[in-house]
Amino acid sequence: MAFVSNNQPKPWPVPDAAKNKANPVKSDAASLATGKTLYNQHCKSCHGTKGKGDGTKASQLDTDCGDFTKPAFKAQTDGALFYKTSEGRKDMPSYKKKIADANDIWAVVNYMRTF
Repeated sequence: MAFVSNNQPKPWPVPDAAKNKANPVKSDAASLATGKTLYNQHCKSCHGTKGKGDGTKASQLDTDCGDFTKPAFKAQTDGALFYKTSEGRKDMPSYKKKIADANDIWAVVNYMRTF
């Protein structure tokens, strides 16, 4: 009998229009500072200090938080990351209301790229 973990990441389809959306926020010191502040406030508890998906709340979730340092994460477009952060799914909450300024979500995407 094989054991299948429910923690395995499932494919997360992103509409082409969202996937192809360009990041309008330059990845500079100001956007990275904003992104880091928001990441620490909203994301770190699950995704961890270093983006490895090992935050303090990660073990309480039914799904894998993902590892931002892995090639599969880095291969995603900024538009895909913006979509996933904005829309959420299952254990991953939607942040489009929690972080109402879209440019701030783009700043979080810029910060996620630093891992």
